[in-house]
Amino acid sequence: MPHFGLSHREFEAQSRQAMKVNWRRGLFRVWLLLSAAWIMGWVVYLLVYGIRAGFQSSNELLAIPVLLIGPPIALMLFGLVAGWAFRGFKPDPAADENPSADRNHAVNVQTRREFRWSNDR
Repeated sequence: MPHFGLSHREFEAQSRQAMKVNWRRGLFRVWLLLSAAWIMGWVVYLLVYGIRAGFQSSNELLAIPVLLIGPPIALMLFGLVAGWAFRGFKPDPAADENPSADRNHAVNVQTRREFRWSNDR
């Protein structure tokens, strides 16, 4: 009897491997969904408002693009700046190539500790 929809691969081998996540692509897609929901929600609201009360002046019509596109662009800029900030926590590859810089720092920390011990006695 054929196994419909069942994989012949081992499930344990899949669970042992670390899954790689493309955060940039995933968060961009979430941003697209949120932006589309924002724009569709406001378009529906503005259509109902336009039918019910009507727009009184041209100033109201000029505010519509800012209302529709401004917050999604602000959210995108916030995401880019947050990504830039979190990339600052990555280890510096130059420190891996030049381990003497780390040793000098460790020696300086060690001499400060010795200095404190000698002053405390």
